[in-house]
Amino acid sequence: MQVQRPAQRFVLASASPRRLDLLRQLGLVPDAVDPADIDESPLPRELPPQHAARLALAKARAVAERHPDAVVLAADTVVACGRRILPKAETESQARSCLGLLSGRRHRVLGGVALLAPGAERPIERLVRTDVTFKPLSHEETESYIASGEWHGKAGGYAIQGRAAAYVRWIGGSYSNVVGLPLFEVAGMLRGAGFPLP
Repeated sequence: MQVQRPAQRFVLASASPRRLDLLRQLGLVPDAVDPADIDESPLPRELPPQHAARLALAKARAVAERHPDAVVLAADTVVACGRRILPKAETESQARSCLGLLSGRRHRVLGGVALLAPGAERPIERLVRTDVTFKPLSHEETESYIASGEWHGKAGGYAIQGRAAAYVRWIGGSYSNVVGLPLFEVAGMLRGAGFPLP
């Protein structure tokens, strides 16, 4: 029996093409893609898990104001080494710094997800942690990755779904969370909001 999709609109509050691709794996194509334009700077003494959760909810609320009758999904991905939040690398210098910190070490990828549905008393929120260990990177490997440009705009300066997969020695937890959206949790959140998958 085929599940009837609700009449509600579904809005993705993100400009990330990776999140759009991940939703397609669930058979979902948003009715609209409307990125939230918010300040993503960490607050003073804000720890990585709190940062990811706060930004996901802030993005969802900002976009829900523009789409009050839609189910709005927002997410934020934070790469953390200890208490340090790594940037979304915008320069080669930032990317080199990130790769230097990740080389030969275990780090955490924290995915904050927030879902707002019309008429719901409160948002549905999840915080998903994935542990990732990189092999020790040689100077040549680092420079080759920098030259690829794949790091640009990526949290922690790498994309696990690309060339950086060759550097991942071990992963514990959700792979899709590292790409940008923890699909198991998102599917459960959507069902909980009365928005069954196709």
